[in-house]
Amino acid sequence: MKTKLHLATVMAFSFLLSSLAVEPVASPKAAVKAPEFKNLSDLKWDKILPDLGADSPEISVLHVDPKTHATSLLIRTSKAIHVRKHWHTANESHTMIIGMATLACDGKKFDLNPGGFNFMPAKMVHEAWLPTGSLTFITVDGAWDINWVEGPPTAADLTK
Repeated sequence: MKTKLHLATVMAFSFLLSSLAVEPVASPKAAVKAPEFKNLSDLKWDKILPDLGADSPEISVLHVDPKTHATSLLIRTSKAIHVRKHWHTANESHTMIIGMATLACDGKKFDLNPGGFNFMPAKMVHEAWLPTGSLTFITVDGAWDINWVEGPPTAADLTK
């Protein structure tokens, strides 16, 4: 009887310990990813609007956070274009690297010069006019998406 009680106690204790088992925590060093370095000349570019062919703005995704999906990207233009009204699920910021863009939201327009910055809250409808040869650095604090209000730009939105 004493042996059965002892065996039952050991089994119960073992079960309790196994249910409390915690996965080992990675050391802070292991949790840090390696830094990333990318030169503009080495980036992979994709057409944003393939129907526009060579006139399509291009996008290069620089980094996506694996947990939050926050995204850093560049957009470049080979032709001047009106980017029709759209919004993003996440907060978005723009920093002009090359060229002067005009952005509009809430009935107001604002010229953003090289080095200029703006912040758009999530789901804020906005539009932009980008010049030929522009380069824009964009971050979103969630996954990158584009939700067009009246459809994506077409050849009619290419400007001089």
